Amino acid sequence: MPDPTAEPRTPDEAAQAAERFRADFAAVREQIARAVVGHSEVVDGVLIALFAGGHVLLEGVPGIGKTLLVRTLARALDLSFSRIQFTPDLMPADVTGTTVVVESESDGGTRTRDFVFRPGPVFAQILLADEINRATPKTQSALLEAMQERSVTVAGTTHALPEPFFVLATQNPIEQEGTYPLPEAQLDRFFFKLLVGSSARADLVEILDRTATGRTTEVQRVLESGAILAHQRLVRRVAIAPHVRDYAVRLVLATHPPSESFHPEPSRERFATPMVEKYVRLGASPRAAQALELGGKVAALLDGRAAVSVDDVRRVAPAALRHRIILNFEAEAEGVAADAVVRNVLDTLPVSAV
Repeated sequence: MPDPTAEPRTPDEAAQAAERFRADFAAVREQIARAVVGHSEVVDGVLIALFAGGHVLLEGVPGIGKTLLVRTLARALDLSFSRIQFTPDLMPADVTGTTVVVESESDGGTRTRDFVFRPGPVFAQILLADEINRATPKTQSALLEAMQERSVTVAGTTHALPEPFFVLATQNPIEQEGTYPLPEAQLDRFFFKLLVGSSARADLVEILDRTATGRTTEVQRVLESGAILAHQRLVRRVAIAPHVRDYAVRLVLATHPPSESFHPEPSRERFATPMVEKYVRLGASPRAAQALELGGKVAALLDGRAAVSVDDVRRVAPAALRHRIILNFEAEAEGVAADAVVRNVLDTLPVSAV
């Protein structure tokens, strides 16, 4: 029997690896559906980010299942899990860990003192950062190195985090009281931002049937770390044609208005629409292009294809771009959302380069 974690070396092995990926994706999705009712697009977005090696920000009002989704995912995966409840009094050391003095005594009676690092809750393979925008920016920034470098530096010593390392953060809408907007550097480190909406009528009926009648659901572990890392390597091997990659690049550049202070020199090509020019202060970063391509590769594998299409890129574009576009005051005054800007760019940007 072939090793599911081994690198495919032949076309047949690659096809088998792709089939295992689709089967594992479906198995995890099925386990999540045992506890989470509806929200299928959000669940797919979380799993796409997981297999692409990125992190996810879930935004929605309280009580709609964000934390339940993350906990259920952790139960379906054979990975270590940790949860941090972000509050205004949470300190960075409460997240990363700290160095403490430990006193010991040798056989000869000599006492010695050593500095020992005590890992914080960030040292887990799945980290739930619950209500991340209720902590101060100082504490929020404690995750910056962990999310980007997969390591934590304390007292000048760098400690590697376990692999895979997957952060799922939840936040309430910014306009609610007692919250601190996430800084741009923090937002940019999230692969996707997914909006968790209210449940439909039929879903609410099913939720009540599950929770108000004493029914219990059992979620089984169906995937372990070795297989997840193998799937992540497989995703990066998916082919992407130059014109598809160029479309993803132009999509990112189209979010940059000419008035942007960091915009390239005038001789460079510009793709911004009138809506972008009017409402956007700062466009998406290069990380957005990475998310478009890697997310598109996962979408291609799920569709049974070995190469990314433009439609794959378009499928993941809202989740990859909405949190990386900084709107100006005029957009806020007129109630224009980032999703509307992304939709405008998708509707107007030509598939083929001019």
